[in-house]
Amino acid sequence: MSEQNKKYESVLVGWADDPIYNESGNLMGWKFRLKDNELKDCIDQYTTERDSEGKGGNVRFTLFMSKSGKACLSVWDPNSEAAQERRNEKTKTGSTEEVPF
Repeated sequence: MSEQNKKYESVLVGWADDPIYNESGNLMGWKFRLKDNELKDCIDQYTTERDSEGKGGNVRFTLFMSKSGKACLSVWDPNSEAAQERRNEKTKTGSTEEVPF
């Protein structure tokens, strides 16, 4: 078996509710639920740092469809190895963009 070397910047939180579409088939919205302790964990572990101007302090969630067609939720981990590598690359190139999206 081959080893997977792909590094991820996000952590899978779990399943989300199925997307809601209008009569035309356009995506209207998506819902997800977090228990209070899950929300607290996200705030404690995945909040971005605030700068001297007060910018930051965000928790970034992503809703997406899995390969099997299930709605999923992930949270961006600013402390992940992949995110740190991206920040180091941005520092080298002089870019000021904090997040990849």
